[in-house]
Amino acid sequence: MKRIISVWVENKFGALNRVATMFSGRGFNIHSISIGVTDDPDVSRMTIVTSGDDKILDQIIKQLNRLIDTIKVVDLSAEKFVARELALISVSYTKSTRSEILDLVEIFQGKVVDITHKILTMEVSGPPEKIEALINLCIQYGIREIARSGLVAIKREEQEVHRVAKEVLMS
Repeated sequence: MKRIISVWVENKFGALNRVATMFSGRGFNIHSISIGVTDDPDVSRMTIVTSGDDKILDQIIKQLNRLIDTIKVVDLSAEKFVARELALISVSYTKSTRSEILDLVEIFQGKVVDITHKILTMEVSGPPEKIEALINLCIQYGIREIARSGLVAIKREEQEVHRVAKEVLMS
């Protein structure tokens, strides 16, 4: 079972390495990891996708909390959250398949970011299922290369959403 963990760490040299080393040292798998600075330049936020049962997830969270740079760890799998991923997909095309591929790009709300005489590179973002669906449809054209960002996720704040929606409705 895939698990999504959000980890806030001090934005210091080696923080990512310490997290990755903890995973490899304990034998936990990382499916994807993405990291970026938060609104506070001293804090970075990681989104880690891993797998395992509840016992393994508890061990991962305990180990992450023991790391020196860790500020906060949240199991997003237990929360409502919004998740997105970015992918760049290069496919081969011919005169006869070019319009089909462009239709796919439009249907998936992507965009063409590069094109040569034989290869078209598209950018698409969204939930991982959307990315997988587009990749599966592109297989028939000949995928040349794929680069994926890894998942970025944030907890949905239901109370905040209701408050904002109420404010919008009242204005």
